[in-house]
Amino acid sequence: MTQTESLRLLVNLPPTFFTYPLLRPHFERLEKVATVRKASHDTQEQIAPDLQWAEAVIMWAWPNLDDAMLANAPDLRFVGQLNTTQTTARACLQRGIAISEARHCWSPAVAEMALALILCGLRKVSDYHAAMRRAKEEWVVSFPADIDPRERELTGRPVGIVGFGRIGQRLAELLRPFRVELRIHDPYLPEAIAQRCGAKQVAVKELIRESDVVVLCAANTEETRHLVGREEIAAFRKNSILVNVGRSMLVDMAALQERLENGDMMAMSDVFDQEPLEADSPLRQLSNTYLTPHRAGGLLSSVERGLTMLFDDLEAHLSGEERRYAVTEATLPCFPD
Repeated sequence: MTQTESLRLLVNLPPTFFTYPLLRPHFERLEKVATVRKASHDTQEQIAPDLQWAEAVIMWAWPNLDDAMLANAPDLRFVGQLNTTQTTARACLQRGIAISEARHCWSPAVAEMALALILCGLRKVSDYHAAMRRAKEEWVVSFPADIDPRERELTGRPVGIVGFGRIGQRLAELLRPFRVELRIHDPYLPEAIAQRCGAKQVAVKELIRESDVVVLCAANTEETRHLVGREEIAAFRKNSILVNVGRSMLVDMAALQERLENGDMMAMSDVFDQEPLEADSPLRQLSNTYLTPHRAGGLLSSVERGLTMLFDDLEAHLSGEERRYAVTEATLPCFPD
């Protein structure tokens, strides 16, 4: 690696990143190769002076670094983001600034959460746990008449995954021991990947109609807004399960709530139109709706993975080597506006 002691590096992240002891070794790594300036700016006005100073920046996705911002940062040569937007990515690419993005750091944890929610929905784990906590559980008295047919095995069941990027592909790996009948929908996916995963590529409505479990993990772009709309929600099988670990904007939430109120399907959601979810949200009162507070990817391992990805790409950039997590023109459609 070239001599980098004089590299001026701005790290713009929430303040707890810098005070959390378990992350300290990651920042010590940076301090060995650069002069690091730590900040927690939320707006363009706040970050502008530090951006003018920097030769490289590592940050989350905010504030957007649009062309006007970059025009006032003449020495900036590298941008590394945990997540990015098309605004920032396009502006960097147009100005020849290397940009890397680590959104896939969340994928392993999100895929595991999706599997956990699938199993929880099929096997009623949350229901049983909550009833036991209240000492209101029902023990088997007349077997097998006491069996609820809505409680089912995952093994051999038809499962659909909408969005087959890193999360969807990792989930497919986790599902393999269950020998599920896998359908996917992802218009950008090469057919070879679908074949390698043993998945059948179909339209969204067909996927929903033919699946007992549907998992949403597509990217949150304008193109995917309400990908599961009123017609698609009507196509869900009786007693099917919708698992959303992507974004709530993928679903027409008003139409979904109406279907859930009918009581003939189940939804497991980690994401919502408003977060935190309103205290009086009707979703909280529906017994066939299971809610988690946007925790799918939020593990320490995810954060450490993301920082490592960005730091690796920064060092690769400084050494003139190929970056593993580079944003390119071809990947732009994957990012939100």
